[in-house]
Amino acid sequence: MHTSNLIAYAAPIFTFLIICEFIYGYLRNKNTYRLNDTFTSISLGMISRFPSYLRFGVQVLVYAWIHQNFNLGILNSYDAWVWVLAFVLYDLSYYWLHRCHHEIKILWASHVVHHHGEEFNLSTALRQTGTDFLFKWVFYAPLLLLGIPPEVFATVAAVNLIYQFWVHTEHIDRLGIFDYIFVTPSNHRIHHAQNKEYIDANYGGVFIIWDRLFGTFIDERKDLKPIYGTSKPLKSWNPFWANFEVWAEMLKDVWRTEKISDKFKVLFSPPRWRPKDVEEKFPLVKNDLSSFRKYDPKIGLVSKIFGLSQLILASVFSQIVFFQYAQIAYLDLFLIGFTVTSVLVFASFVFENNFYGYHFEAVRSFFTLGLIALGNLNFMQEALVMHSFISGLFCIGVILRKPKLKTPIEAH
Repeated sequence: MHTSNLIAYAAPIFTFLIICEFIYGYLRNKNTYRLNDTFTSISLGMISRFPSYLRFGVQVLVYAWIHQNFNLGILNSYDAWVWVLAFVLYDLSYYWLHRCHHEIKILWASHVVHHHGEEFNLSTALRQTGTDFLFKWVFYAPLLLLGIPPEVFATVAAVNLIYQFWVHTEHIDRLGIFDYIFVTPSNHRIHHAQNKEYIDANYGGVFIIWDRLFGTFIDERKDLKPIYGTSKPLKSWNPFWANFEVWAEMLKDVWRTEKISDKFKVLFSPPRWRPKDVEEKFPLVKNDLSSFRKYDPKIGLVSKIFGLSQLILASVFSQIVFFQYAQIAYLDLFLIGFTVTSVLVFASFVFENNFYGYHFEAVRSFFTLGLIALGNLNFMQEALVMHSFISGLFCIGVILRKPKLKTPIEAH
């Protein structure tokens, strides 16, 4: 019981709309895309789907257990009114899940991935976490308790997520009365802003009325442009590290603090809270918005072409996998997820001007060829062999020509 099928069908449409937004912004001289930022957004979107296909977590088991053993049968129907009510109740549950993501550190550690991006465009919507399967079932379990059929639940969940895609854009201005009822680009720009005047607001998924009812709504101001990203910047294009950076910092704080009570408080405190003794010894560097500069290491044309090629190939391959995952053996699916993640992580090193990304990719390419030779990775072997062979040879060529291709880093 998950939303993966509908999301897989929506993915090509998302890609088309991202391309359209880029072209529109470029022609209007209002481009909101950077290759490195977009690379990480799309990479995170791909990686986020694999945990559900690999059946990580307990949410599907919990949903099935509740539906089978504690189903009150109140909404056990496929009537139109049940679909509508299920959609509204799901969005209300989403509001509280989303709000708690911003108010409880152990949940923020999972959700922060969606806020790292310092650009705001349709690809930002794809910045999805790969660790939300750990806790989000708690907020949606009551819907199964009411007896909402699993098919209805999965469908409204997918529609809710798909709706949220279009609100990640700077090219749509205010929409009048629509802004008062629904989440719109104007409302959602505020949610992604790190300005102190905007922070922690507008949590709704489809309906903004929840924020108006529960006092978390902030309106967009014409005199205050949102600055996107997190107050503690990630400063990395690595999609794997993006998923675990706050987890690592949180667990380090648990280890470092001397008070036993603070070790537990770290997990369930507001995201900005840290134990006093840890804050004094290990202060975190946060953005000064008065002199804010986006993270944007400069790389050469060869590195850009390589990174974009890896992204396109991984995207096409992943999309085919997502459509056919039910027919793929579990071990092969696990190895595919590992391979795709590795390709994207090593490409992210190149975007950070870390030349060893080429070394790692060369090793990965020939390791993949070795796995296939041993009879593993049986899905689309020809495509994997061709990609690994070309990628490995290209990386070796770049490594051998390093003095000619090296570009000094311009760190921001």
